[in-house]
Amino acid sequence: MLDGRGAIRRRAGARLWLSGGWLLLLVTVALFAPLVAPQDPLAQDLMSGRLPPFWSAQAEPGFWLGTDSLGRDVLSRVIWGARVALTVACIAGPLTALIGGALGLIAGFYRGWADRIISRLVDIWMAFPPVLFSILLIAVLGTGLTSIILAIVVIDWTRFARVVRAEAMNQGAMDYVAAAQVAGFSRLRTMTAEILPNVLPTLVALLSLEMGISVIVEAILSFVNLSLSTDAPTWGGMIAEGRTSIHQAWWVLAFPLVALFLTVLSFSQFGEGLKDRFDPVLR
Repeated sequence: MLDGRGAIRRRAGARLWLSGGWLLLLVTVALFAPLVAPQDPLAQDLMSGRLPPFWSAQAEPGFWLGTDSLGRDVLSRVIWGARVALTVACIAGPLTALIGGALGLIAGFYRGWADRIISRLVDIWMAFPPVLFSILLIAVLGTGLTSIILAIVVIDWTRFARVVRAEAMNQGAMDYVAAAQVAGFSRLRTMTAEILPNVLPTLVALLSLEMGISVIVEAILSFVNLSLSTDAPTWGGMIAEGRTSIHQAWWVLAFPLVALFLTVLSFSQFGEGLKDRFDPVLR
């Protein structure tokens, strides 16, 4: 049993180091984008269009990952696109976790009429296809980061509500909850001081996953021109542009796609590593 727990801790440590390292690098690059980016991401030079990456014989100094069809530096656009993606993830993720987690905790612990109302609301909300629902909301609210964040929060709070509700029900049946109530704890204190700490590892893992989903949603919406303006550097916009010239300039598609994949994967693995590392059962 101890060996099994040790193996879980070692795997959690590896996940945290690898995924956390990439996310830390991405956050650092995004924060200092004006200093790190070698070129202006919006600057166009048609004479320098579709320059290959630095290892190619046709590459030019200063354009490490090449240029797109308009001569814009791919590396600089990937860096500035990271700022957009992380802004959405770091705002939409916690807001979604706060709203959905609170409702799920109330439904799972108090049950009764509160559980019935919240559960029916979740069922109704999840009947709508999320991608179509998000596009509809953006069409109503208008484009922009604020609209994207609101759309993610409005759609994805149900994921937290369902998972946290189930976890709160499981924890509510434990002996330590009955002991707390016998000791004179109020229901609110029992929920916040006893249930919440044991639900927190699952909530953190789900939050990390939601941040990765937020990055994907922003990329999808920018891919169909429902995010920022067409010229703005976003990973989804770069992928949309790169797919039209993949045979002439594959790097325009490849580098934002790799950045998107690694970021989403890192968010997922970072959350799982935190859950395994700080799970009260394993501790």
